[in-house]
Amino acid sequence: MKTSTLLICFLTTGLGFLYKGVCGQLDRNQKNSPIDPIAENMLAYQRSIGGWPKAVGKELINYDKALAEIERAAIKADSLRSDATIDNKATSKEIRYLIKAFKANPDPRYLAAVQKGVDYLLEAQYGNGGWSQYYPDRSTYRGEITYNDNAMINVLNILQDIVEGTNDFDQLNDVYKNKAHLAVQKGISCILKTQVTVNGTLTVWCAQYDEKTLKPAKARAFELISLSGMESVGITEFLMRIEKPSEEIKNAVNSAVDWFKKSKIEGYEFVFVEDPKDPKEKDKVLIAKSGSVIWARFYDIDTNEPFFSGRNSVKVKTVAEIEKERRVGYSWYGTWPANLLVTKYQVWLKKV
Repeated sequence: MKTSTLLICFLTTGLGFLYKGVCGQLDRNQKNSPIDPIAENMLAYQRSIGGWPKAVGKELINYDKALAEIERAAIKADSLRSDATIDNKATSKEIRYLIKAFKANPDPRYLAAVQKGVDYLLEAQYGNGGWSQYYPDRSTYRGEITYNDNAMINVLNILQDIVEGTNDFDQLNDVYKNKAHLAVQKGISCILKTQVTVNGTLTVWCAQYDEKTLKPAKARAFELISLSGMESVGITEFLMRIEKPSEEIKNAVNSAVDWFKKSKIEGYEFVFVEDPKDPKEKDKVLIAKSGSVIWARFYDIDTNEPFFSGRNSVKVKTVAEIEKERRVGYSWYGTWPANLLVTKYQVWLKKV
């Protein structure tokens, strides 16, 4: 075995993420297994703190892109950037990909990257159990507890997989089970504390919260304080993963489901149409359609009525009132709770 390989194996084992047979079988496995270019690119982009960025500058990272060695070296040299995030599945998708890559080809570098990524997630958790969209950069709304686009829930699902030893996370050292369990319990506590109560009744969740007060918060200009018809689905489904749920968890799930039922919009759909002002472009409109059921992305906390907002942060009652750029560039309506209500909730009721 080469000296460099021995060193990798020694360091890997010494840090506590030994995989059975890795070092003894490494040369043979690497000879028999092709290089995974996506995994190699992920290793290059991992920041020194352990997480991954979603973009460099304004350019989204494309792991399918072949990197020249000079590009790879430049990316690795930039690893001290503070742009690691859990937004848009960043960090979570790399961890999930690399743990599967390691199972297919037990290269200790892949497992080391996963371990470092999980350490990043554990380090980034607030004491109150929440996660910010970015870490260590927590400036502006990046420091808010973020359910938006399922950021925090993506993290919790990975940690729960580690607890359960599912989705290939049984390959991590058992010490991570205890760490993940504690982090999940703190995360659940945060979820339960942030479920919005209106007139004494539990409803659902806002997309983001002040990290200190745990009160609903505004993020981008068009993401105002609200009850979320989208993010609340992922939160509810995560709570439904918990074995032997407490009465508080059961109440949270049942209350959220009641809100989804109450807040559905029947007889409409949100679709792309030809723009009469510009035949080369599309617009997006709400139109009547018999039998269709949808939900709005944002509901007013006090009235439970859907609302919309453009980049001027002015709350309006119809999506037609905001600028076209935001109208077509954001998910204002969707069917997000449909499968939860029809299938998953029924299975959960029988289970608990």
